[in-house]
Amino acid sequence: MFEIQTSNAKTQRREGRKAASARFSFTTFAPSRLCVELFLASALAAASAQAEPGSASAGEAMWTRPFSVDGENRSCADCHTADLTAAGRHVRTRKTIEPMAPSVNPQRLSDPKKVEKWFKRNCRWTLGRECNDQEKGDFLAYIRSR
Repeated sequence: MFEIQTSNAKTQRREGRKAASARFSFTTFAPSRLCVELFLASALAAASAQAEPGSASAGEAMWTRPFSVDGENRSCADCHTADLTAAGRHVRTRKTIEPMAPSVNPQRLSDPKKVEKWFKRNCRWTLGRECNDQEKGDFLAYIRSR
């Protein structure tokens, strides 16, 4: 407990009033893990509700659109192919890329951390910058539609 005086005690005594004070008590509050998880889940749900839904047609248009980066024209379809149900091949490393369509490859889009990691890496390489939330939503809507 501690005490806070709300005005000068000397002035109050001179005016014949009793000094006003307030008492406060602080209790340590440690939120449970469940409380924190519920808060984060509700914040994520609120943010998702405010986000624009993705457009599969806009995602498809961006998927095949060439972007000029470092003097090269690049598109998502260069490595992943225009047919999301088919395997692709990276244009530089020649490594095989599993099909993007969840209908053919159920592991696709199942891990949010991996999805974000690959968006960051592939958008930087293909577009020369990170994708914004609307573009990510459009790509995801397109991929999920196949």
